[in-house]
Amino acid sequence: MGALQLSSDQAEAHDVISAALSEAGVSIDDGNVLPPRTGKDQVLAVIGKAGSGKTLLLAELYKALKEAGVEVVSGDYEGRKRKDRRTLAILAPTNKAASVLRMRGVPATTIHRILYTPVYDPEYERIAEWLAGNGEKPEIEGMTEEALERARNFYDTNASMPGALAAAGLRGSDFITGWKRREDPLDIGFIDESSMLDQKQFEDLQEIFPTLLLFGDPAQLAPVNQSGSMVFDALPAPRKLTLGRVHRQAEDNPILDLAHALGDPALEFHEFEQMVSEAAARDDRVIFAQRVEADMMARSPVLVWRNQTRIRLIQAFRAAYGAPEDDLLTGEPLICDGIELPMKHRKKRLDLEARGLIKGAQVVYMGPGRRPGFSRLHVMGAEDPQVNAASIVKIEKPDEEEPFIPFAAKMGATFLHGAAVTIHKAQGSQWENVQVFAPDIFVAARMGRMEAGTQLWKRLAYVAITRASERLYWVVRNRLAKPSGDLQTDDLTPENVPLELTEDQA
Repeated sequence: MGALQLSSDQAEAHDVISAALSEAGVSIDDGNVLPPRTGKDQVLAVIGKAGSGKTLLLAELYKALKEAGVEVVSGDYEGRKRKDRRTLAILAPTNKAASVLRMRGVPATTIHRILYTPVYDPEYERIAEWLAGNGEKPEIEGMTEEALERARNFYDTNASMPGALAAAGLRGSDFITGWKRREDPLDIGFIDESSMLDQKQFEDLQEIFPTLLLFGDPAQLAPVNQSGSMVFDALPAPRKLTLGRVHRQAEDNPILDLAHALGDPALEFHEFEQMVSEAAARDDRVIFAQRVEADMMARSPVLVWRNQTRIRLIQAFRAAYGAPEDDLLTGEPLICDGIELPMKHRKKRLDLEARGLIKGAQVVYMGPGRRPGFSRLHVMGAEDPQVNAASIVKIEKPDEEEPFIPFAAKMGATFLHGAAVTIHKAQGSQWENVQVFAPDIFVAARMGRMEAGTQLWKRLAYVAITRASERLYWVVRNRLAKPSGDLQTDDLTPENVPLELTEDQA
């Protein structure tokens, strides 16, 4: 592990994981890698609350496996198979959760992008094989040496195959001809935010990975319809590696201090709110806010418990920006609510989902597409964020069962407004600045509901405040501050050349 100093909990977990990997034929201590061996499958879980160092441990294990020669498989390209290769995939349930890891130098992708793999055009696959180090530099008709060098330079810097091919002047529709369900298993899988996994996803992952390592927070909210339990709860004790909070890594973070205070079973809501107020007086990373800031809602939604609160805040946001009832403003935030396509259009569904439009994905509306019902969209946290897709947008209204639909394609990706989201849907995401609507959490406290032996309001508060990486706004009044200007999209320029989802694909 080099010069990095691990806590005693982290060191113990590292030793157990190292032994399990050695049993699977990969030694991260001496870099010895053996061909895959058949045998007993292994599932381990690293669990701990925010600030316990789960992500740090995951990152260090990734570095050790890469240094040992294990091939990291991403969702955008998978090289030709070799009998002796060992593979690692690092996954998260959502684009946003995967992007949090990528920001820390860990090449994560979504679970969906591993379950479904791209099919490359054979001509352009030769470029991909060359970039991946598995072939000679190809000669491609119509492609210059300069274009190939642009691809080489991009891939060496960013390790993104679609980005590299796009840098060479190709569109996604040129080199990706379709998507297929993965047929062959992989090897080692790291799953971050595994508290979000449902049983079906867990079983799918066990079919793919003989060695599976789950990283999760037991204090978060369990998946809906799973009776308050998480997939790692059923693992035997020796397979669950528990981490405690590491103060030197948390840097006395007041947000984490508040999150860990919620573990006190005797703590009452009014006592906790007083703690938030006192933290705000000491540290500007916590704000005891008297109103919701409309400016922030365009990029980081207000987190609420009740659906009716979500809808009312969305209506207030749209009114504050003067959004018309029958159209969207460029820059409005949306949440993907799924894909509405019949089974005969399975390929189109895979195209949309593979480009990040999975349920719960956060999207910014960039303007109308090239034909009615199509939208230009920026998928937050996606590796290739810019897409053009058939869209069905639903604007919900208070006390009305049916949403208003300003425009819609006959079929495609469906969207709800994203200026406010429920705390359940916010799991796995993280923003620099987070607004938590405290009156909703007070209602949950007053109702006295429990989940998995813990007061529900404490789980809600814990998940909500740990979504903030820099600053927490604890909003105590039902008011909305006016925006300082019009909605903007200048900050959404992609870092690399985007893949384009063409209309015939969507």
